[in-house]
Amino acid sequence: MKQLWKDFVSRPWWRKVLDLLLVLFALAGFAIIGAWAFYQLGFTKNKGTIDKNYRYMMSVSEMKDLKDSTLTQEQMDELQLSQYARLAAYARFYPVNARLILEASHHCDNPTMIDRMMRASLMYANDNPDYTAFSQRLESLINSQPVQQNPHLIPWMNTVEWAALKEAIAKDSALLNEAGRLTGVEPRMIAACLIGEQIRLFNSNRETFKKYLGPVKVLSVQSQFSYGVNGIKDHTAQAVEQHLKDPSSEFYMGRRYEHLLDFEGENHADERYKRLVDYRNHLYSYIYTGCILHQTMLQWKRAGHDISDRPDVLFTLFNVGFAHSQPKADPQCGGSHINVNGHTYTFGAIGFDFYYSGELADVFPYWRQRFISGDGPSMSAEEIANIQDNMSDCNRPVRGSEYIKDDDDLQQQTPTHHGEEEEMTFTPAMAY
Repeated sequence: MKQLWKDFVSRPWWRKVLDLLLVLFALAGFAIIGAWAFYQLGFTKNKGTIDKNYRYMMSVSEMKDLKDSTLTQEQMDELQLSQYARLAAYARFYPVNARLILEASHHCDNPTMIDRMMRASLMYANDNPDYTAFSQRLESLINSQPVQQNPHLIPWMNTVEWAALKEAIAKDSALLNEAGRLTGVEPRMIAACLIGEQIRLFNSNRETFKKYLGPVKVLSVQSQFSYGVNGIKDHTAQAVEQHLKDPSSEFYMGRRYEHLLDFEGENHADERYKRLVDYRNHLYSYIYTGCILHQTMLQWKRAGHDISDRPDVLFTLFNVGFAHSQPKADPQCGGSHINVNGHTYTFGAIGFDFYYSGELADVFPYWRQRFISGDGPSMSAEEIANIQDNMSDCNRPVRGSEYIKDDDDLQQQTPTHHGEEEEMTFTPAMAY
């Protein structure tokens, strides 16, 4: 070794550098070959092990899936309610997990998923005896009360009229949702106004309903005195159009909505009539309805009374019209009287019942915010043209035909709503 060192020292500097490089390359080669051999021999592999909870996990995955079982809808509903009860108990001990499971369940139609999710997370609870005891007590309490086979709690929703109307409205859900988007109003509120008017029409002319509307599940379109599926009067529609254009109006909805109801031609009266009395496409009826709701809400809000969280009052004000909308601190639900199977309701109450019933929530979900501000940019010409293209070429009654009398058979016409006091009942505290 000493001789090698002496030989190395005695060499010229350039030879020393070459020798050092040679040694470094040799060491690097040995390192690479050693690492490769270490890997090939399996020293780097993690052999793993069987999880101690594998049987528990297997039991969760193998829970019987009831989605495609032979259970009736009533049995499935009872099962889901029982699961929610267990989830309520779960929330007393593990609120974070309960919230996550509840939110996830809204996006899943498998009724056993809640049970699976709860059991999966309970793997870490180490058999909490307090939770187990509480859950069992709650489930026992619920099971002690048998399920009552009662009809719908809201009486008018037990009628054949409502069953037919639900189907008819569902057919128009795309138009109602589009009207909500265009007017910045929750579509469910527009649908509630539609339901109030249609229930009134179905029950005021039951023979027509039985012969025509009920069997084919279609909406009734008015063409005399009040127009369209929502019974909007001509002067009300004109007021809506004026409020859209007037930034100084207490009803002004904002720049975004100024051109929402622009006309294509010069004859606004005929075009307005054709928009509303359209048997094939009801979009304009829904747009006018959305505007009335939005404009009325803004009128009250600017007066210091925010009724955006009072759909019952907004439905009442839609029914009674702009002339009776006078902001005040204590508005009340009311409007036209509607008789259904011997029960008398007000227009506002019918809309309120539907709005909070959960009916048709799959097509008209609840918005977090019922109204969308119109402070954004104005609609483009293309957007306006797309709206105008929705008016169909269906045959409509001659405008003003309600005033044409047959000499041989004079028929009495009865006005409907939006300012027609003949069929409305008000109280001193009502919202108008």
